[in-house]
Amino acid sequence: MTMLHLSQAALARCRFAISPLAETLGCLITLQRPRTEPWMSAWRTRHQDAYRAWLADDDVAAGLLPLVAATKWFPEMVAQPPRDGTRTRLDDELAAVAAYTDEQVRAEVATAVAASWAPQDTRWLRNDRLAPRMAAVLEQGWRSFVAPDWARRRAVLERDIAHRAGLLAAYGWRHAVDSMRNRPVWVGDGAIRFSTSDIPDRWIDDGLIFVPRTTPGGWWTCEQPPDYALVYPAFAPAAAAGEDGDDPVATLLGAGRARVLRELARPATSTQLAHCLAVSLGTVSAHLAVLREAGVVTGIRSGRNVVYRLAPRGERLLAALRAESAPIGDDQRGQHFPENGTD
Repeated sequence: MTMLHLSQAALARCRFAISPLAETLGCLITLQRPRTEPWMSAWRTRHQDAYRAWLADDDVAAGLLPLVAATKWFPEMVAQPPRDGTRTRLDDELAAVAAYTDEQVRAEVATAVAASWAPQDTRWLRNDRLAPRMAAVLEQGWRSFVAPDWARRRAVLERDIAHRAGLLAAYGWRHAVDSMRNRPVWVGDGAIRFSTSDIPDRWIDDGLIFVPRTTPGGWWTCEQPPDYALVYPAFAPAAAAGEDGDDPVATLLGAGRARVLRELARPATSTQLAHCLAVSLGTVSAHLAVLREAGVVTGIRSGRNVVYRLAPRGERLLAALRAESAPIGDDQRGQHFPENGTD
């Protein structure tokens, strides 16, 4: 069992960051694996042909990406701790990837292959300038599969950080970290139960960087002492609305306003809601205006933004309608992600 131990000084230095590289890696793993969560299936299916054609034409991509999708140990160069918080740039992360020597790459890949649960083709390691080629693969993955949708993804990540910062302020790190998993992982006064694998514990003195990503699966660490990052899956995007006849909230409010109301179980700005629900900002604003007039949501200014959340009346409304529509004995749980991959 692997523990991440945080000293009191380290706890005071913990922070959140956004990593375009981690988001890219998560997307490429999702494309490589044979299945994914239902809410990612349409995206995966849409990009499968382009992804497979790319691998057929690039031997480094065809060797690296199946490996990172099937190992308990990422090569160090692809797991870079984001060092500039929410302003981290992909160019800076890729420059760090490209700086490794061929010998370092081969040694790290050998460790990853040894920790893989599937056979790996390592002929790509006969190339030279391996690290720059790996960086080029990740840049191509970003351009093809992440950048076209980055505005929406970034809104989801920013919203997740805001949500967890609120949990941190109200309840402390234990609650903020435990909410990242579907089981308690905080141990004692300052340790995180990271994995059941037989890997030595990590002792962190300079704070842990928490990095959300929009793709499902397990979590992973980025370790370049004294910098340590923990990449975790953010909350899943909103589920598609069901048929109005099956949804008492939609029957009462209309399908669009019902989706907005449910999504505000976690506070969000109007822009974040528009991205998460894949509708226009004007549509979201119109729904919010009706919901605010009805007294079921409220908005509070935070800097240049207005953050919307459920008002007490909205919480009571959702609770009453859930109770009315839930089957007797039905066990309703929140969204969670399966334990797979690099957990």
